[in-house]
Amino acid sequence: MTLELIIFIASILFGILLYWRESQGNGVYRFFNKLFNAKELQMPAASKKGFVYQQSLLLRVVFITSLFLVGIVIARFLIPIDIATISLFASMIVGTLVGTYIANFVFKSGEVIDEKSDSIEDVFHETMEKGKDFMEDLKEKGERTLGKKEDKVENIKKEIKEDTKVETKSARDRLKDKGLM
Repeated sequence: MTLELIIFIASILFGILLYWRESQGNGVYRFFNKLFNAKELQMPAASKKGFVYQQSLLLRVVFITSLFLVGIVIARFLIPIDIATISLFASMIVGTLVGTYIANFVFKSGEVIDEKSDSIEDVFHETMEKGKDFMEDLKEKGERTLGKKEDKVENIKKEIKEDTKVETKSARDRLKDKGLM
């Protein structure tokens, strides 16, 4: 199990390396294209398509499987030890395929970031300005509602004072009423 995991991780790295290498130049694919196809069917000179670069899933699997089959056949003749089991073979194919898609994701995200870096910066600044405006609106609204609440409290206090005001007599009048004066 450990050997399969090591080979799987190594094949992911191999897939990334293979994809990167084909993105830089596709001379081997062009050679086989010229070898197998007639002049009318050959790929255009501006095409960057390779064995795994800009290729569909099915053709990637076919090319990667054939690459590893050739490698295993050569390894069987050079090394008499039987290490090329089916599980290792499958781990190598799947790992390389996963590695090519990881590399594709990294390249595509790098291109998108490069293209959109100016617009992302503008969007960020616009968002910051909108946030500041929103915060100022909240503060103003809070101050207005707070002012209204304070006015209401003042009005209620005045009403309470007016309602509690009972005609009170002075101390002298009260003493006269009791007959003490």
